[in-house]
Amino acid sequence: MPRIYLERRAAPDDLRRLFDRLDDQAQANALPGECSPPADMVESPGSLEIILDVPGVTAEQITIVFSRGTVLVSGVKKPQACHHADAAFHLAERAFGRFTRAFRIAGAVDAGAARATLSAGELRIVVPRIADRRGREIRISIESA
Repeated sequence: MPRIYLERRAAPDDLRRLFDRLDDQAQANALPGECSPPADMVESPGSLEIILDVPGVTAEQITIVFSRGTVLVSGVKKPQACHHADAAFHLAERAFGRFTRAFRIAGAVDAGAARATLSAGELRIVVPRIADRRGREIRISIESA
């Protein structure tokens, strides 16, 4: 079942708590081998920035694709090996496995100039904004043959 991410910023507190509870249940019922790294999306006048927490994941394990106004981030977070043969877990809260996150971008951006950095377990994707040229009149010069 696909995860649905809704804009919670403008919702009343009661509605926000309901969405949080549904999100917690969805994570508890997630299929084994899947995880969903937490993310932030920050917009400024000059760029859009997407930040994901992916501790223990290398750049080689992550793929970032921009297509049709959506940034798609996918990868694999592998579990750390347990060095004790007779150990038993008493608490296991960290998620491991495949992940895919999609971020819809509204407005005009320069996807060709986008850059991503991975440092200290934080993936930071910066997509520069450009002036939206849709609907503007563009004059085309005529050459005499």
